[in-house]
Amino acid sequence: MNDVAAVVVTYNRKDKLVKVLDHALDQSLRPTWLVVVDNASTDGTGEYLAEFAKEHPEVVLVSLAENTGGAGGFAAGMARGYELGADFVWIMDDDCYADRTALEELVNGLGKAEESMGMKLPYACSLVKWVDGSICEMNNPGTTWDWGRLIAKGQQNVLVTHCSFVSVLFPRWTLTRFGLPLKDYFIWFDDQEYTLRVTQAGPGVQVLTSTVVHDLGTNRGVNFADVNESNLWKFEYGVRNETSFRLHHENPVAAAKFVVRLAQGLRQGRVPLGLQAKLFKKLVEGIKFNPKPEFPRSVL
Repeated sequence: MNDVAAVVVTYNRKDKLVKVLDHALDQSLRPTWLVVVDNASTDGTGEYLAEFAKEHPEVVLVSLAENTGGAGGFAAGMARGYELGADFVWIMDDDCYADRTALEELVNGLGKAEESMGMKLPYACSLVKWVDGSICEMNNPGTTWDWGRLIAKGQQNVLVTHCSFVSVLFPRWTLTRFGLPLKDYFIWFDDQEYTLRVTQAGPGVQVLTSTVVHDLGTNRGVNFADVNESNLWKFEYGVRNETSFRLHHENPVAAAKFVVRLAQGLRQGRVPLGLQAKLFKKLVEGIKFNPKPEFPRSVL
């Protein structure tokens, strides 16, 4: 079976959300459900979604009482898709415009990769472009040492170790075995933690024929040299979360390498010492921070 629950997490981005939902419902392989998680938006998103759901019976609304960040939103949405009985959950942000065959190519690409590898694979992700058609720098996955194994067999599939949560397809068994994203991360590094976690079962696959557009303001990846007063809060979450992951899920050497990378980035960006101090405070917080995954439940 191929019952798919598409999951979109949104917060105060109604203008882009309208386009995201239209693209999700206009897929060549139409999702069985479209789960929309509203992270307590205050811009009229809730009212818009209530009317939208009346016109589209496949839409399932999850309205959260408070903003739980991307991590909490995806955990809630994936759990709801699992409860509905979905064979796959397909997740994306509220600024991700999926090309019409994106979902179909993910399902087919994952199937071909599994057949060729002779094993189940934990996820498939899309090729993410920016609005001008170039590669989206924030959403490049990490590749395995043998990333071209399937390309050599004639497939348009790349083996990967981790990816961002911008158009990713997870089979039901992945959630059953590994649980949900860590909602306590709130934002940043929740996608890497989760996709690295599930690759304990084998590599993921990037399906190059599945394409989406990520409508970011600027096409730039995460760089500690870019820290300033306005974006500091995001970097604080990122530093805490990655410190926790490197220390508790890898090893002290990996954690030490992250500290060096953080220090180098801040120095190269000439980030003010006061902001640097706040980030290193979050690094210390990450040493004790070690949340555990929750698991979805089926109500069928």
